[in-house]
Amino acid sequence: MTGRKPKSNPSCRVTRVVILGGGTAGWMTATALARTFGHALAITLLESKEIGTVGVGEATIPTIHWFNELIGLDETEFLRATKASFKLGIEFVDWARPGHRYFHPFGSYGAQLPGVAFHHRWLKACAEGLSMPLSALSLAGQLANDSRFAKPSGDARSILSTLGYAYHFDANLYAVHLRSIAEPAGVARIEGKLEDVERDPDSGFVRAITTEHGERLEGDLFIDCSGFRALLIDGVMGSPMEDWSQWLPCDRAVAVPCERVAKTTPFTRSTSRSAGWQWRIPLQHRTGNGYVYASQWCSDDEAAASLLANLDGAALADPRFLRFTPGTRRRPWVGNVVAIGLSTGFLEPLESTSIHLIQSAIAKLLTLFPGRDCDQALATRYNRLFNADMDNVRDFLILHYHATEGHDAELWQHCRNMVLPDSLVEREEQYRRTGRLILATDELFREASWLAVLNGQGITARDYNPLADALDSAANRAQVEQVASVIARAVPTLPDHDQALEAMLHGTA
Repeated sequence: MTGRKPKSNPSCRVTRVVILGGGTAGWMTATALARTFGHALAITLLESKEIGTVGVGEATIPTIHWFNELIGLDETEFLRATKASFKLGIEFVDWARPGHRYFHPFGSYGAQLPGVAFHHRWLKACAEGLSMPLSALSLAGQLANDSRFAKPSGDARSILSTLGYAYHFDANLYAVHLRSIAEPAGVARIEGKLEDVERDPDSGFVRAITTEHGERLEGDLFIDCSGFRALLIDGVMGSPMEDWSQWLPCDRAVAVPCERVAKTTPFTRSTSRSAGWQWRIPLQHRTGNGYVYASQWCSDDEAAASLLANLDGAALADPRFLRFTPGTRRRPWVGNVVAIGLSTGFLEPLESTSIHLIQSAIAKLLTLFPGRDCDQALATRYNRLFNADMDNVRDFLILHYHATEGHDAELWQHCRNMVLPDSLVEREEQYRRTGRLILATDELFREASWLAVLNGQGITARDYNPLADALDSAANRAQVEQVASVIARAVPTLPDHDQALEAMLHGTA
C-alpha cells in the first residue's frame, strides 16, 4: 500500500506579508522572503525616511555567509556597495586586566586531526611542560596581528581550512544595497508612518495596518522590524521585555565616525573604559567608533568626551546617542506577529551579534513558516529556539565582564561581584575542572570562541580529556609545535589585507 499524498490547501497559505520598518532588519527580512518564496508571497514594507535607524551594527560574524548565500549576494558588489572590509575576529584590549590584550579569532585552533579535539592536545602538552600560548595555534589571529588576510580553503589538509571570516560594513549602505535587491524581486516599499492597527475581534490577529496617509495594508503575517519602539509586538500584542540589566548594566551608547587611517586592520577592536567599552570598526572610507557605557556611572557628556579623545583621526560627525535596555522578549512571535531585530530585545554589540540575531530569526521563520492560522505550536517552537539563542549570547557577553581583575572603576567592581546565571557558572566550572566545553549543536559560539574568551579572560583548564592520554607525549607535543610552526611560516606568505581587498574590488583576486 502506498501512502496518501497530503492535500494542499492554497486558501490556508500565507500569501501576504507586511513588514513594519526598514533598516537592516526590515530589508534583510524582505530580501530573504522574496528570494525564498518568489511570486508566491506578496511582500510590503512600510518605512519612513523621517524615522532614523540605529545603523551602528557595522561588524558581523561568519554566520553572515549563510544569509549572503541565501539571497544570492555577489560578494564583490557587496564589498563595493557597503564600503566593507574583511574581519578575522575581535581584539579585546584591557579587558581581563589593564595592559592585557587577547584575540577572539574566527575559524578554529590548531588543525583537523583524528581523535580528541585539538585543544585537548594542547592542554596535554602544556601540562607536560610545553610553554605555548593558545594564540600561536590560530592562523586567523596571527594573520590579523600582521594585518593580512586570506580566505578559507575547502581542503582539510591545508592550514587555510582553519580560517573563518566576516565583514565590517556601513550598516546604512547595507540596507540600501539590500533594498536594491529586494525591490526588483517584488518587494513593495511604502513610504510613511504607522497610524492605526486593525485586529480580528475573535483571534486578536492583526488584519491590517493603516499609514498616516490613509493607506491600508492588509496581511496574513506581520513582521515587526520597528526597532526599540516594538510597535506591533509590544504596543499591540503585549509581549513584554525581560530586563537583563542585573548582568549587563551598560544602557547607553554614543557613536562617532572618524577619518580612516592608512592601513585597514582586519579585525574589530574592543577596548575597556571606566564605565564600559569602546569599539573600533575599520571600513574602506572611514572608521566607526562608539562607546557603550552604563549611565549609572557615566554621564552622556563624559562618554562623548572619552570617545572623542580616543579616535584615530578627525571626527566626521557629531556624537550620536542611543539609549537601550538590555534584555529580550520571551515571546517574539505572538499570534500572527513576529518580531525581528531590535524589536525582539537588545544585547550590546560586544561580540558583533546584532546582525546574526536578525538572520537567525529569519532562518527560524523560514523553517517554521506558518499557514494563515499561525499554528501556536510553531510559534512556541520559534520562541523556544530564539530564547536559547539569546540566553547563550547573554552568557557569553557576561563572561567578558565578570572575569576581570585590576579594574577599580565601579562598573567593573559591580560585574566582578554580581551573581551569575547558573548556566554560565556550570559552563565555566566544567571548563576549569576538565577542559571540556559542553555545547549544544545549534549554539552560535562554538569551541574556538569559548576557548578564546575563557582563556583570554583568565579562566584556564586544570585538566584535559583522558582520551588525550592515548597519545604518545613526545609525538603529541611535536604535532602541536609543528602546527604552530606551519602557521608561523604561512603568515608572511599571505597577502596584506588591503591588497587582498583591492584585488577583490578590481576583479584580480
